[in-house]
Amino acid sequence: MAQPDYNARHLSVLEGLEAVRKRPGMYIGSTDSRGLMHCLWEVIDNSVDEALGGHGDAIEVVLHADKSVEVRDTARGIPVDIEPKTGLSGVEVVFTKLHAGGKFGGGSYAASGGLHGVGASVVNALSERLDVEVDRNGKTYAMSFHRGEPGLFDDKGGAPSPNAPFTPFVSNSELRIVGKAARGKTGTRIRYWADRQIFSPDAAFSTDDLIARARQTAFLVPGLAIGIRDERGAEPVDHRFHFEGGIAEFTDFLAPDAGVTDTWRLQGTGTFVETVPVLQENGHMVPTEVERECGVDVALRWGTGYDSTFRSFVNIISTPKGGTHQAGFEAAVLKVLRTQVEANARRLKVGTDKLEKDDALAGMTAVLTVRLPEPQFEGQTKEVLGTPAVRSIVTNVVSKALTEKFTSTKREDKTQSAQLLDKVVSEMKARISARAHKETQRRKNALESSSLPAKLVDCRSNDVTSSELFIVEGDSALGTAKLARDSEYQALLPIRGKILNVQKASVADMLSNTECASIIQVIGAGSGRTFDLESARYGKVILMSDADVDGAHIRTLLLTLFFRYMRPLIDEGRVFAAVPPLHRVVVMNHGSKPNETIYTYSEAELHGLLAGLEKQNKKYQDPIQRYKGLGEMDADQLASTTMDRRYRTLRRVRVSDAAMAENVFELLMGNDVAPRKEFIIDGSRDLDRDRIDA
Repeated sequence: MAQPDYNARHLSVLEGLEAVRKRPGMYIGSTDSRGLMHCLWEVIDNSVDEALGGHGDAIEVVLHADKSVEVRDTARGIPVDIEPKTGLSGVEVVFTKLHAGGKFGGGSYAASGGLHGVGASVVNALSERLDVEVDRNGKTYAMSFHRGEPGLFDDKGGAPSPNAPFTPFVSNSELRIVGKAARGKTGTRIRYWADRQIFSPDAAFSTDDLIARARQTAFLVPGLAIGIRDERGAEPVDHRFHFEGGIAEFTDFLAPDAGVTDTWRLQGTGTFVETVPVLQENGHMVPTEVERECGVDVALRWGTGYDSTFRSFVNIISTPKGGTHQAGFEAAVLKVLRTQVEANARRLKVGTDKLEKDDALAGMTAVLTVRLPEPQFEGQTKEVLGTPAVRSIVTNVVSKALTEKFTSTKREDKTQSAQLLDKVVSEMKARISARAHKETQRRKNALESSSLPAKLVDCRSNDVTSSELFIVEGDSALGTAKLARDSEYQALLPIRGKILNVQKASVADMLSNTECASIIQVIGAGSGRTFDLESARYGKVILMSDADVDGAHIRTLLLTLFFRYMRPLIDEGRVFAAVPPLHRVVVMNHGSKPNETIYTYSEAELHGLLAGLEKQNKKYQDPIQRYKGLGEMDADQLASTTMDRRYRTLRRVRVSDAAMAENVFELLMGNDVAPRKEFIIDGSRDLDRDRIDA
């Protein structure tokens, strides 16, 4: 049956925008750079949904120098006819009404990334200015909005600006016709300026995140060309992505090691029935049973390494925290491998031991995509899929397709299946051996042991949740930190200079390194796959290094150690970086009033402070003290700026921070020389000589 036309009759209007500006975090997660990027994803995903439906094959994203962003596509264009319930044009409904769009009722999209219909309207509500142009019916239509309100900007013939005089529509809104479109040409162009009343001053679009997302989307939608243009620098930078191989090519791109198997493609579909509320003509929501179809597509391979790389998607929207589809996939892989190991138990010499999930997933790189209408996500940020029926469908599809691979009579499939079983069984045996060794070697309680490093300055409290371990750079800083700490719950571990680069070192080298071994021993939870988060002796681990290039180097080395061997600490948000000040400014007050001490944490903050003091005609002691290291502070200064919970600032280390540190080390200190040489040559033209420590 032919799909019905996509026009304003499919737009189901449910409510307005009043709550969005009051509680933006409810819709976009946060108002920092992540929230700003989330708004951009909402706009891009609408264009991608069109491409998924076979409409449009190109998307362009432009980061303009004036801090606006523009998204262009070649899809069908937003409907411009009048939506009958509201009497408004389709364009205005999409951008001003929450829960309005073609994704309700299943009339226009079989599967889409957008679910709640709030994307475009939320972006509009949180934008100081938004301009939309639609090519449709041989004409170009245009409309502008100011913080969600439609009207007209008077740009006086110049470049569009959010500061231009704005006149809102009073009685009737106008969808202007601003030109002619070529015959058969359709598409949408959206340009908006994020509202700085909503977003934090330092919120900015991340080119790296945008490039990664564009590359990922191009893999997931074969044939779709995505262009990124960044005009914010001195010279525009362009990136283009276009792939025909789909998720199989994506899996090969993600794989970090040589393959034990080829990339296997597992595909299938399943149906399920769910009860959903459907909006009737009279405005009532009536529970209705509908049959859904769920398509499953998996590309996976096992490599010679031990780390697993997994990406899951629902209607090409990434679900980094998993959900029912990931649970179903992991259950199927474990079930099939267990069955195959039991069938080959004699050859593999496994006895009664059973595979666990970590054994099966070790060295696996996989991309899982499911497509279904109106998936149930946990929140608008769509990080976890909640539709219960998807689990069993994914399990059935993956189990059937994977079993066919293992029972295939092709020589190549038989060879790879045998190699894979050997690998997972060796993983299982290594795990069992490591657990036995760990149980015999582990102390009853690390606190009772006298073998902890002598240089550890421990705290008195046994309460893990309140205790903190400061990893301090150098003995000079240790001396000051001893006087500055609260000995009840703050412990100190000094390290000498730069620890081992664990990116290149083997596990044996890492464990034999004094500094690395001391850190692992003091934390008391083991390392690698045997790391036990519940055994960690401290609630927080805080990296306290000097605010200079060497300090940043040491912090990056430590992050690489934690990321590779104690990652659960980072996953749980228990690793932090201390933020020591760079400058100490003493403001001199008149009379008997004591002088005021102000600390600044960057050159820009210092210059802003000094400019403000000059405006107030306040004097300050010159020269200004510039801290070269933690050891230059006295105990009171270190306590009040860096260690005292009442005043200090800590920067929580996220997995992305640690992953970035590992990637930088792989580039700058790994075994492969060619990328490092290319990086140095490319970066030489941007080198600022003043930033080099002389």
